[in-house]
Amino acid sequence: MEPVVTTSHANKDQHPNRDPAETFKAMADYAARAQKIMLDFVKTSSAEHDAFELPDPGVVAQVFAEATFKLWSDPAKLFEKQAELMRDYSRLWQVEAKKLRGETVEPVAQPVKGDKRFADQAWNDEVAFDLVKQSYLLTSRWLQDTLHDVTKDEDPHKVQMVDFYARQFVNALSPSNFLMTNPQALKATVESGGDNLLKGMDHLLADLERGKGRLNIRMTDEKAFTLGENIANTPGKVIYQNELMQLIQYTPSTETVFQRPLLIVPPWINKFYILDLRPKNSFIKWAVDQSHTVFVISWVNPDESLANKHFEDYMRDGPLAALDAIKQATGEAKVNMVGYCIGGTLTACTLAWLAAKRRKPVVSATFLTTMTDFAEAGELKVFIDEPQLDLLDKHMKKKGYLEGRHMSHVFNMMRDNDLIWSFVVNHYLLGKEPFPFDLLYWNADSTRMPMMMHSFYLRKMYLENQLIEPGGIQLDGVPIDLRKVALPCYLLSTREDHIAPWTSTYKATQLYQGPTRFVLSASGHIAGVVNPPVANKYCYWTNPTLTADPEAWLSAAEHHDGSWWTDWQAWIAPQSGKQIPARQPGDGALAVIEDAPGSYVKMRAGE
Repeated sequence: MEPVVTTSHANKDQHPNRDPAETFKAMADYAARAQKIMLDFVKTSSAEHDAFELPDPGVVAQVFAEATFKLWSDPAKLFEKQAELMRDYSRLWQVEAKKLRGETVEPVAQPVKGDKRFADQAWNDEVAFDLVKQSYLLTSRWLQDTLHDVTKDEDPHKVQMVDFYARQFVNALSPSNFLMTNPQALKATVESGGDNLLKGMDHLLADLERGKGRLNIRMTDEKAFTLGENIANTPGKVIYQNELMQLIQYTPSTETVFQRPLLIVPPWINKFYILDLRPKNSFIKWAVDQSHTVFVISWVNPDESLANKHFEDYMRDGPLAALDAIKQATGEAKVNMVGYCIGGTLTACTLAWLAAKRRKPVVSATFLTTMTDFAEAGELKVFIDEPQLDLLDKHMKKKGYLEGRHMSHVFNMMRDNDLIWSFVVNHYLLGKEPFPFDLLYWNADSTRMPMMMHSFYLRKMYLENQLIEPGGIQLDGVPIDLRKVALPCYLLSTREDHIAPWTSTYKATQLYQGPTRFVLSASGHIAGVVNPPVANKYCYWTNPTLTADPEAWLSAAEHHDGSWWTDWQAWIAPQSGKQIPARQPGDGALAVIEDAPGSYVKMRAGE
């Protein structure tokens, strides 16, 4: 699809010859828009009396202040590090001088594999830009290494915070992010007569207007997608709902289906249709096509009226209510369950609760990128400590929930070059229109978090790691123990997961008492899961011997090309019972409420 120019100031010519008067008028219009945005933001902020942000600026400032003090308190270390940097710069100048003479030289510093910021050939061919690039790489790595070295003996949490925010700082200062040091942006400016910059200004102001004064980067063409039409459009019906969720039953695509239904518990920190983007990459559609009667929970996007909903309410009104509804809808008392991310954590809690109550409605459980031991919970731990959680609780008490934009920003920061700065360059410097991309549409469709549930989850699991302790957490008055989960389990993790590190999720293999299969997919938290067989894009690893050490498991694992979906289907088919005539939504005791994907998923965080 060709980009569609929306700004009224765009010229259709490839090399526009803009009238200076038109340019001045455009700049005047932009100045007026910017002034209105600023005034509206000040007015709104004053009315709300809330300047809360994630990350908290005070926390970030303190992290750097403590690291700087530590550095200055060791002059010998500082001198040593400065000497290292000067030696590297001396080498760089020698290399660049040889390059100017036409000699072939090896660079002093190169981008890491997968770094797309310096993909334009000018970064290598033009000496000036090559010098800028390598100077930046040398300095940024020196700064990160220096701050890490001077704080490495501190509390591990403080070290992680220093590393994380140092990376944010140096990535923000990349020369690729600025017009005068980005060869691609300079070329576009010359070729378009500056039209790219006017378009970029229009995009920037539009994003500020969308965020009511806060930058809300439009990652994709949101008008290109409509839920239920060209995204989240697998046929189905909502057959049950309560104030926390709707339960969708999907229409069968085969004449017969497995006897045991399949219940999917997605995360409520995102919307369920990550598993039902479009037919070609929909796990839900694929599971329906494999003869499963698929049910999925579609969580509500909560507001202040649900502020006091607890984690146990999500269990009671989520999977437990769904199990009862599925029994009414199909007559089947046994199901297979799939839990994704925090939905998988809730699934594990539910299974432990059911075990304590001596109930066995679940035959098998599949956990997708699910953490139960939060001791090594990745970069999300940067935001988890008592002072930061106190600030968060104070903010949530004012509104009754955490706004979706906060969690969205945190997740974007974990991949800031891909999910923040690439869009800054493309939309603001190059003036490009956002491209229609289903995954980015879903990524921008954020959800709120109820105050009581979110506070409990962050404190009891991330901060205190109580879920792993027998009886460490009580749900609905019942102490739960994950070691009581004794049914077949399929654990899927992804090797490059930045949200649920695979070495952390792997720990559950030593936890559950039933037969367990662990599979490691290539790629990350989303792409490694949403990997349809037809794409044949990523590989996966298997190893039936579940050693205590995850790295030892991987070193002996067998590599497989293709998608883990087919491996999972081979595993779950024996857990799914015999084939029976296909079930239609509404045939059972529960009447159809509305068409899938339902109304809950269409409720956006800004509404």
